[in-house]
Formats: sequence, structure tokens, C-alpha cells
Amino acid sequence: MDIRDAFISQYGETGVIKVISAPGRINMIGEHTDYNDGFVLPAAIDKYVTLVGALRNDRLVKIYSQDLDDYTQFSLDMIKPDNEHPWVNYLAGVIYLFLTRGYVLRGMSLAFTGNIPIGTGLSSSAALEVATAYLLKSLHEIEISPIEIIKLCQRAENDFVGVKCGIMDQYISCLGRGGQALLIDCRTLEAKPVPLLNHQVGLVIANTKVKHNLVESGYNQRKQECEEAVKLLSELIGERKRALRDVTIEEFAMYGHRLPELIGRRAKHVINENQRVLTGMTALTQGKFIEFGKLMIESHQSLRNLYQVSCSELDLMVDLACQVRGVYGSRMTGGGFGGCTVSLVQTEQVTEFVKFVGDGYVQRTGIKPEFYICSVVDGAELAN
Repeated sequence: MDIRDAFISQYGETGVIKVISAPGRINMIGEHTDYNDGFVLPAAIDKYVTLVGALRNDRLVKIYSQDLDDYTQFSLDMIKPDNEHPWVNYLAGVIYLFLTRGYVLRGMSLAFTGNIPIGTGLSSSAALEVATAYLLKSLHEIEISPIEIIKLCQRAENDFVGVKCGIMDQYISCLGRGGQALLIDCRTLEAKPVPLLNHQVGLVIANTKVKHNLVESGYNQRKQECEEAVKLLSELIGERKRALRDVTIEEFAMYGHRLPELIGRRAKHVINENQRVLTGMTALTQGKFIEFGKLMIESHQSLRNLYQVSCSELDLMVDLACQVRGVYGSRMTGGGFGGCTVSLVQTEQVTEFVKFVGDGYVQRTGIKPEFYICSVVDGAELAN
């Protein structure tokens, strides 16, 4: 059933109905750098969360998840995390932040659906947050800029949901550009479009079917380890560093060996990953896909060995991908601990890629993976 029809079936005719779609994303390179004030290179993909809503004449927010066939509600006067319906926290957190910023809201009836696989590192949560923010803006005719929406959605996930994520996912879901990745400076929030694909190069996402939950994983722990690294390196260098983004490769080479071994590994990944993003941007701009692919593989190895956020299934998927002729590079994408890989593949080899990697993965794991051959799209938009 179409989500608009599902909305009407759930709530009846309720006046003016708004529909917002927000995309998921892949990150080509630059993993776990965003919350270190670093650089990332994501792209919005043609998988979406679509949210339908209408205003009510009371203070209730009623929400229906079509995919989960689940329903819950709360009052605008009492918003708190819901452990029984954890999916609602991504919407409730955004609504709560709008209220705390002084925006006047009415009750709403909402329904949503999506084809972004949940728990796969493709940012279904950020897409839901962004769709919620844009729907609030549209329904209540609120003047708020995309950058403010991005910041608000990130804060909702940090403080309400409890994942201390950076700003990348919300940024690209809001401001993605068709056919292009965005080089985002996560400190200044400035972005530069970078050409990503052409008719000879395809983007293939492989879903390991190993789901992650960043609330329960080691994600927040990694952020704490990075903060400890910044503190210790500032003391060693004798200069205050705001984030690992501010530590040069040369400074780390001089002082990194004096860090505790685990903290040093985390810092080394982030510092080198930031450089890989900048080098990768230049490679893509010049159409040097072989060079960019090598950086993707280096990134995965670093995430596996230094940052330790990969898993055996992700490693296997990358290893299989790199055995296929016509693959420039492959790496895990997203927070890790499961989820998906992204691979740059010559268009004429995409069919062979899916068969070889799929067959090999089933033989080794007994799990049938899913593959998504994606287009790169614009960010969130009003669908009606």
C-alpha cells in the first residue's frame, strides 16, 4: 500500500497532507572522522525514508510505522525516550529539539515508510530525522535553514537517542547533490561537490546482513578514545588541539608512540583517514579511479586493524570484491560492526561482481547477501 494511502487508512482524511522524502547515504571515504572535526566524502543514494503528516487540533503526536506495522503516540507536553518503541525516538528527538529551540508546534498525525535497510550503515536513522525536520518546517511554515536543520538533527541523535555521532549523515541527507559526492569539512560545515560516477563506473553496495546497533555497539566508546587521544597529544606536543583533525601526520609520527597502545591506534586511523579523504577528493576530481580505489582499500584496512570497527563478514565481502576484475576499490561504509560495503566497479563488470561476491559470500557464511546498484541523488525534498 502506498504510504499516503496507508496514512489515510490509519487516520482518515485529515486536511492538508504533506509528504517528505529524505535519502540514505554511503560514505566513499572518511569513516569516524566527522566527530573528530575532520573531513568526509559521502553521497546521497536513491534509497529513501518517506514521511507523511498532517496537523491535528490537539497536542498529540500519533506515529505509524508502515514497515514495522507498529503505532505509538505521545503528547507534545511530555516527550521522553521510548524503550518499547525505539524507532520513534528518531522522530521524537527532533520534535523535542524543535520545541526546546522555541518553535511552536501543534499535534500531528504521522506515518512513514522506507527502503533503506535498517542497521546496515546506510543512515536510515539520519534520513528519518531529516524527513521529520523538513515535515515540521513545512507543516508549521517554520523559517529554518538547512544548516540549522542539520545541527538540530545531529543534536537529537546525540542527546535524545544517545548516539554520539558526527554531522555527516544528517548533512548529506539534507544537502546531497545528484551525481556528486560532497567533501564536507565537519568543523566549518563547508562543502565542495566532487564528481563521483560516470557511465563507465558504477557504485555497488553489498549488504552483509549483519545488523548493527550503534546505541549498543562500541561507537560511543570510540569517540571517548579519540577525546582521550586529543587530550594526551595536546600535552605531549605542548599545544592545545581541539580535535584529532588538528594533529598533523608529522606530529603524530613524533609523539604517537608515547600514547597508550589502544589510544594510539584510534588516533592513527583518524589522522591518516583525514589525509586519505583530501587525497581521494583530488583523485576523483581528476578521474583517477585506480588511485581512489587504493585509498578505499587502505581505509578499510585501517578501520579493521586500527579502529577495530569491522567484522569478519565485512572483511570477507571486501576481500571477495577485490578479486573481481574491474573493481577499483571496496571498503566498509558507515559506523561498522556490521552493515554494508561500498565498491567502485567498472559498469560492464557489475553483473559479474554481484554473482562472484554473492556466491562466495554464501559459500563462506551461509548467508545470502543483498546488492544495491545505486544512483547518487539530491537531498531531502517535499514530495507534493
